[in-house]
Amino acid sequence: MKRRAHLLISGKVQGVFYRAHTRDEARRLGLSGWVRNLPDGRVEAVVEGEEERLKELVAWCHHGPPGAVVRAVEARWEDFRGEFSDFEIRY
Repeated sequence: MKRRAHLLISGKVQGVFYRAHTRDEARRLGLSGWVRNLPDGRVEAVVEGEEERLKELVAWCHHGPPGAVVRAVEARWEDFRGEFSDFEIRY
């Protein structure tokens, strides 16, 4: 079943290539959506795809790339909308 997840990741997640690694991991899992830095130091992502693949990405987000220190991952599950064709970094 396809779902959508809205993620807010906090901790040391900026300046450690978190967005680029998230994009690569999402693409590897066949997911679509976007990831961006927030002014408050968190990273935000909206991701769509197969629910099991989304769960894999959320699990990955709890540790992130080398250099990241993740304190929390807030995941809000939503209905699939099918609005993305790829996964991108937003600025």
